[in-house]
Amino acid sequence: MVLDRTDKALLMALQDNARLTMAELADQVSLSTSPSWRRVKNLEENGVITGYQAILSPKALGYGVTAFVSIMMDSHTKDAARSFEQRLLEIPEIVACHNISGRFDFLLEVVAKDLESFGEFAREVLQTLPAVKEIYSSFSFKTVKAQRTIPVPD
Repeated sequence: MVLDRTDKALLMALQDNARLTMAELADQVSLSTSPSWRRVKNLEENGVITGYQAILSPKALGYGVTAFVSIMMDSHTKDAARSFEQRLLEIPEIVACHNISGRFDFLLEVVAKDLESFGEFAREVLQTLPAVKEIYSSFSFKTVKAQRTIPVPD
């Protein structure tokens, strides 16, 4: 999909605040409401906008630890990967997962209430996942940039 300047302005405005009314959004990009609505609908239908969600504070919800967990698999079959990935989708403490290149196969972002509860989670949940060979964890000291704003290309 080719994005023009107005589409890009709509995307940037929505990433900044997805709760804007259509009238507010239209005003920000200097369009009337109907054309703005049609453009947003088109961006949704073409998969450029894949959804809307609130950004929650882990700390306010009692999660004091963010861990980045590198997983090495002992099997690289499609079935093992599918089984592993399907299981990950069922675990709410895993807030992000990437299949990566390099020494490890997956990188997980995990939230936990504290170090003790993360240790319990690692032993009772992560180590029991299908085909897991090795687990290495690193912990975030502080979040420097939390917003997942995707750059809109020129």
